[in-house]
Amino acid sequence: LLDHLSRIARASGITEFEANVLAGNRGMLDVLGQSGFAVKRSVESGVVHVSLLTTETEQSILALEEREQKAAATSVARVLRPRSVAIIGASRDPRKIGGAILANMKRDGFTGPIYPINPSCPEVQGLKAFASVSEVGAPVDLAVITVPAPLVESSVADCARAGVAGVVVISSGFAEVSEQGREAQRRLLELARASGMRLIGPNCMGIINTEPSVSLNATFAPVPPPRGHVGMFSESGALGIAVLDYARARHLGVSTFVSGGNRADVSSNDLLAYWADDDDTTVIVLYLESFGNPRKFSRLAPAIARRKPIVAVKAGRTAAGTRAAQSHSAALASSDVGADALFEQAGVIRTNTLGEMFDVVTMVSQQPVPKGPRVGVVTNAGGPGILFADGCEARGLSVPQLAPKTLSELRSLLSERAGFANPIDMTANAGPAQFERTIALVGNDPNVDALVAIYIPPMVTEPEAAAAAIARGAGEVPPDKPVLTVFLSSAGAPAALNSGPRGVLPCYEFPENAVMALAAAYRYGRWLARPQGRTLTLSPFARATVRAVIDRVLDGASEPVWLAPDDLALVLRAAGIESARAERATVEDVTEAADRLGYPLVAKIIAPGIVHKTEVGGVIMGLENASEVAAAAATLAQRMQARGARLDGILLQQEVREGIEALVGVASDPIFGPLIGCGTGGVMAELMRDVSFRLHPVTDVDAAEMVDSVRLKRLLDGYRGAEPGDREALIRVIMSISALVEAVPELTELDLNPLKVLAPGKGAIVIDARMRVRPLGRASSSRRAV
Repeated sequence: LLDHLSRIARASGITEFEANVLAGNRGMLDVLGQSGFAVKRSVESGVVHVSLLTTETEQSILALEEREQKAAATSVARVLRPRSVAIIGASRDPRKIGGAILANMKRDGFTGPIYPINPSCPEVQGLKAFASVSEVGAPVDLAVITVPAPLVESSVADCARAGVAGVVVISSGFAEVSEQGREAQRRLLELARASGMRLIGPNCMGIINTEPSVSLNATFAPVPPPRGHVGMFSESGALGIAVLDYARARHLGVSTFVSGGNRADVSSNDLLAYWADDDDTTVIVLYLESFGNPRKFSRLAPAIARRKPIVAVKAGRTAAGTRAAQSHSAALASSDVGADALFEQAGVIRTNTLGEMFDVVTMVSQQPVPKGPRVGVVTNAGGPGILFADGCEARGLSVPQLAPKTLSELRSLLSERAGFANPIDMTANAGPAQFERTIALVGNDPNVDALVAIYIPPMVTEPEAAAAAIARGAGEVPPDKPVLTVFLSSAGAPAALNSGPRGVLPCYEFPENAVMALAAAYRYGRWLARPQGRTLTLSPFARATVRAVIDRVLDGASEPVWLAPDDLALVLRAAGIESARAERATVEDVTEAADRLGYPLVAKIIAPGIVHKTEVGGVIMGLENASEVAAAAATLAQRMQARGARLDGILLQQEVREGIEALVGVASDPIFGPLIGCGTGGVMAELMRDVSFRLHPVTDVDAAEMVDSVRLKRLLDGYRGAEPGDREALIRVIMSISALVEAVPELTELDLNPLKVLAPGKGAIVIDARMRVRPLGRASSSRRAV
């Protein structure tokens, strides 16, 4: 409540709260003290006078996030761990959804009372039925609603009156079908929020909790998944059934499963908050089609991913939203770039398909994360080993030479026809004892961080015997090294594969699947090991300078505005970013400005509405003297006149001929917010598409990863003997741009292109820049329900 009041206060210009609290009211004093806001206290006659500043601080934001996470987790827990369940629309016919869910609840042994709600039947499937939840006469924690869409609103209202903690709306016909359905869904949400209920769905397939003390299967899936420690969230109801079925086939045990449907209320963020402290869940799986609140996700996910792997499939990789973009940075930021940046920074393992998702989950749920990229490969046929080695090189893993001691022992163990160069090809004649011993030797090699065993039948060794030997050999591999298997057989993995000391071993159909899963786990391990980094903020003086420019430019504006060159130069200078010396001039006095700047020079048009000056002949380089400058100015004026474009002046700039052309920019994504990009610059930037993006704010670690992940890095290292570039200076520019974004929430697009990165220790200089800002709209007045 205090959080909500402080938000309203800030929006209304109120900067301070005052409270008088009895000295014995420790609860209220604790609430005020733990708010995160600056608090002053004084005591008089047994009354504590408290003054609380409503200004947001880093401490208050962290405190708010912690409270929100705890509140979300607690409210979701009542839905996923109900003590009683009502099924609205329960049917005697198990072929109907209401009947199937009731049958599943009974079959799978829900530990609490089940109340069928059906006004037409006195009993349903052997249980006493009720006309409404209000008539049950006992507390109901969870209601599962399966009635047609027109009846859902009255059902939710009845649940609210009965004090139900949460509802799962299976019914479809809401926001997914029409505007009318969207309005109906909005009313459901208002009902739920007004009563404090949580709402899952609508248009979902239900929820599952396999914990023995709950045993909840409130879905219409025909067969439940086995019990385990994987928490699953699926935005798609139909895919949810397939996901559960495939999890069972892959021997992946599930702790909890939630089908989010339209996500009117409960979202993946709420589930993350719940799973964060759920001891029963060690791996989190997300199938997402959209993001409701990616900024909240970006705050939640990193802390959770440091303790539990998060694997996600994000559907929808189209780029239609970039068509209207004008700057290079905005055009390069496709609609999926934001999701990629979010997952990369948050430590979420992104996969492209459901198949890849299950391959990765199998790996991270059954094996430790590899500490390094070096893989030992044992196979009974050369071809699959070569495929695996090729895949390793393509995905950032390596297949190293083994230690001399290991090779010596392998030569005394295997046939002289065997291959010892890693992959170890034992040949088709290898028996179970050789399989077991080879795996143990390679797995213990000091040059190996992970081991993969590949088997092809039919060979001398039968699949069951080979699987048992692999399982025994894996038991001798150090427990901090993952062991994966590939069985190239239509029959799949033999049961004996899971009979060894290490229990269940991941088994893949093809070498490529195993490489992909292992590489994803390795990248996740690298993220875990990296420092969290630091961000940069502008000094108070620099921030005041920048704000003065932006406020002046936007004064009275109703549409986005491009900053004039002199304004932009001042903003960049305040942010600590150096630009090439430049001066604005008219066509008539251009030579005087040239003499002040010195030569060589570049002449550029200043023309409203023209963003890419080179495309209209608006840049002339290599000007060595006053006569050349005058001629260039006249030529530029003629070109603009021929186009019917207004020429506001000529920008003369010192020509910087040395350095490597880079691009640093900002694109504003409507869902993810500001995206900061870095890559190869110049006029070919969009064609090259050599760019890496991260969400604001960017740390020094993020900036370094951006620089090192693009082909520009090779130029900075001195490609083919060329002079290298100042990598650290480029990293500082990226961080300065992130600090500028923090100071200017109105910023929508920014390009530094080209940014010339000079020799090491010489810094980086902006050659051309453009920046667009827009007036901010009013903040939404909607607030979380208390």
